[in-house]
Amino acid sequence: MTRDELQGKIVAILVDEFEFEDPGLTDNLRDDHGFDSIDAIELLAKIEDMLGYQISRKEKEQAMSIRTISDILDYIETIQTAHSS
Repeated sequence: MTRDELQGKIVAILVDEFEFEDPGLTDNLRDDHGFDSIDAIELLAKIEDMLGYQISRKEKEQAMSIRTISDILDYIETIQTAHSS
């Protein structure tokens, strides 16, 4: 998946499932949209569904530094690269 395709899918998930309004790539998910740790767990499950494989515990721990949609995209690209090797 290209970064643009990933962005479209992630933004759609955030709008449809988490009721974000006009999310920007650099918005702070917590401060600007009230995203909490339970939301993060749910989002990781949706990312796993989207990718078609389970994310390892180590990869899930790496998600703790995510703050923006751009961070999510970087994170997914890193996971995709690791799983394609």
